[in-house]
This record gives sequence, structure tokens and C-alpha cells, in this order.
Amino acid sequence: MKKPYLITAALLLLAATSQSQDVIRQQSCSNEFITKQVDSLKGLYSKDGFVLLKEASIAMESEFEMPVIVPLTQGSWYQFVFIGEYSSRLYEVRMYDWNEKQVVFQQKKWGDVDGNVISYSYIPQFSEFHMMKPVQVNKQKKKNLCGYVMLFKKAAPSNADTIPHP
Repeated sequence: MKKPYLITAALLLLAATSQSQDVIRQQSCSNEFITKQVDSLKGLYSKDGFVLLKEASIAMESEFEMPVIVPLTQGSWYQFVFIGEYSSRLYEVRMYDWNEKQVVFQQKKWGDVDGNVISYSYIPQFSEFHMMKPVQVNKQKKKNLCGYVMLFKKAAPSNADTIPHP
């Protein structure tokens, strides 16, 4: 009589472990050079009337995309920034809309003037989620690369910013 319960329990345990999957979790990282760039860019975009909506440091692996999903509002002006480790040789960002259509692609190389920073403006045609996929290629370090993403939104002009018409 005890055997059917043991068999059932073993089958349930086996089924539960076979259904479990490894989950990719975003982990933060720290890089002093990137931190200085982040502070500088925050000040620059703030002066241009942008408000920081989201930011995150992300631990990355060379040649692997790190998907970042963000809700965007139709007609709003956004500024996206990705900063990779200075020692990487290639940086790319692709952005996709809800229908998985690529709407942005940018690539930078180590020798470029602002090589480890990719920044672009975007005004969505629809209010929906978008996915940004930054990647960096680093021959020295394959794992534990640091990256940083920021999402800014252009602030609506206040009444004091508008010029009254006579």
C-alpha cells in the first residue's frame, strides 16, 4: 500500500525538477570609468531638458546580448544610452518594437571618438513595450563585463518656457 504513494511522490518530484529552468537574472556591476561617464551624461541630458526615467548597471558577458524591456509612450521623445567597458572592441545596440521589428541599430568600435558610448533618440509611433539589446565584444575578458543603460524622456515644457504671443 505504501509503494503507490512512494512512486507518486517520486514521479511528482521528478516532474517538478524536469520543469525547472535556469533563469537569467540581471546583476549589477561597478566600474569607476563608467560611473564618471554616467554622471557626465546625466548632467548633459538634464541641461537639455531630459528627465532620467530608468538606469541600471548590468553585468554582461562578451558577445551576449542583454535584453532590456521598457514601456514607451507614443509621441514622446526618448534618449537611450548604453555604456560598455572601455577595453571592449565592439559595441552594438539593437532596439525592437512590440512586433519584433528592428527600429534602431547602432554600432561603435573601440577607436571611435566616443567608442564605448552608444546614444540615440527615438520617438515611438505607438505606446507599447520596446526591447533594447546591447552587446559588447571583448577579447580580454569574456565574462564579468560591466555595462550601463539609461533611459531619458524629454520633459514637457513648462508655461515659463513658452513665449506668450501678443
